Amino acid sequence: MKYLIIGGAGIFALHTIKKILQLKDTTKVVSVGRNRERSSEAFTLGIGKGDDRYLYKQIHLSFEIDFLTDLIDNYKPDFIINFAALAYATSWNKSSRYYDTNITAVAKLCEHLYEKKFLKQFLQIGSSEIYGGTDKPANENNIPNPTSPYAISKLAADYHMLSLYNHMGFPANVIRPSNCYGSGQYMYRVIPKAILYGIIGKKFPLEGGGKVLKSFMHAGDLAEAIISILHSEKFGRIYNAGVNKPNTIREIVEAVSKNLKLDFNSFCEITEGRKTEDKQYCIDSSYIQKELGWKAKIPLDEGVDEVVQWVKKYQEILINEPQAFTLRA
Repeated sequence: MKYLIIGGAGIFALHTIKKILQLKDTTKVVSVGRNRERSSEAFTLGIGKGDDRYLYKQIHLSFEIDFLTDLIDNYKPDFIINFAALAYATSWNKSSRYYDTNITAVAKLCEHLYEKKFLKQFLQIGSSEIYGGTDKPANENNIPNPTSPYAISKLAADYHMLSLYNHMGFPANVIRPSNCYGSGQYMYRVIPKAILYGIIGKKFPLEGGGKVLKSFMHAGDLAEAIISILHSEKFGRIYNAGVNKPNTIREIVEAVSKNLKLDFNSFCEITEGRKTEDKQYCIDSSYIQKELGWKAKIPLDEGVDEVVQWVKKYQEILINEPQAFTLRA
């Protein structure tokens, strides 16, 4: 089986590629990203190294769609997984960039794929943020309530996929993961940032006291969910995928401080919270468990330790990485 991974330099794509390369019937994995492949294993995790089934190509989804479609016609992948997205909740500035990447480019790509007989499935990586803040775990039938341009753009892409399936039988599915984490993640994300601060003895700014509830799932569990969908031979479906119980951001940082044997109160300083942040993200994943038998298995302490070991190993490199989000087209 041949796989094309769009947004393949991202951490969640890398963890998925690792799992795909472990499958016996995998013959080729072509990974596409907007940037050059980084030279350090701190960022590639060594995935695909020395494996002639793996190939990385620098192609920008929005600005080089013709190069991407040429590559697709050349390799004829059985499965396409689209991780590529501008992904940050505070997306009101330059919001058109989010729509360019997250919906317009996806629509252009799919239009090229309409009549491609070699394509067995197109899996769109969605977002649980399309549900907005919820009082209880949201399931796939809940009315969406996106509260940012980012979330709106992701919901639009989900609906686009469903319309293609319903109108012409396009073999598409959507997965809406909860918040994910894992080794290789950007250093401005809460878990790797907290780990690095703890290791170097810097106080961690806990926004709003860490009261916001979110479901944090390790990237390894996401990879397993993706593979189960790809091999299901079911189409036109949306699947939530997350852990059963959400945690407050405070609890996440407490897990980091416990792993590093730090006093939590000395480690953190309370800062002002984001005014527009939803108070709780929590999803119901019972549908994918019932349909495909998948459920998250990696406990928080084990997942946090995996990231801790990565940060410790590459500390001297990671300390120079940006610790704040910068928008790029």
